[in-house]
Amino acid sequence: MSEAIRWTIKVSKETDLSLRTLLGSQGMKKGDLSKFVEDAVRWRVFDRRVQALKDRASDVPAAELQAAIDAAVREVRKARKRRAR
Repeated sequence: MSEAIRWTIKVSKETDLSLRTLLGSQGMKKGDLSKFVEDAVRWRVFDRRVQALKDRASDVPAAELQAAIDAAVREVRKARKRRAR
């Protein structure tokens, strides 16, 4: 974590107890709560971005979408090879 920003959030007592029980059962300490929340937020943001991309591409035929993905992967691999030289 580069620069930490302090958040003030509210959760239900049930959520708090469940999370603290989980963290405690895994041997985690109080400071690990921030790490857990940051990881959860990152995953949720990623999930939303993926879903938005899926929604945008829902009307594109699968073969066309796969061809675009394959082309993009080839370009990235070519660029990496050039940089490695």
